[in-house]
Amino acid sequence: MSSAPYYLKASPLGTWFNGLVGKLARLGVSLAGSAELSVRGRRSGEMQRIPVNPHTYEGERYLVSARGHSQWVRNMRVAHGGELRVGRKVRPFRAVELPDAEKLPILRTYLERWGWQVDKFFAGVTASSPDAEILAAASDHPVFRITVTD
Repeated sequence: MSSAPYYLKASPLGTWFNGLVGKLARLGVSLAGSAELSVRGRRSGEMQRIPVNPHTYEGERYLVSARGHSQWVRNMRVAHGGELRVGRKVRPFRAVELPDAEKLPILRTYLERWGWQVDKFFAGVTASSPDAEILAAASDHPVFRITVTD
């Protein structure tokens, strides 16, 4: 029996809130470090926008998909990059997806920083969970290392 990749779709309220956070980022207001991600749609070719929480670990920048294998993740796998925007500041970047074995420190520090907002998407895994539990959840949460290209 095969199972579909983990993806937790946003509720109508979550969709509304994401729209608000994205609009604020376009206006130059970052909530706790959020930004708006633009990535080219793999089918439409149009830029798709969604708010994200860029994460820095040991000087490298990452995007973590708390909700799993979402549309922006599927688009990123094809586009290999996109743009992060806060107000007029737009930063193009290249992206490389990390294998599960490399995600542990990034996921732990991401949960330390953003757990108040994303713990509910990690099925009981928190920043203080044992390494084995975080690694067990790693395949459900794609992580991309991003390199700004501007």
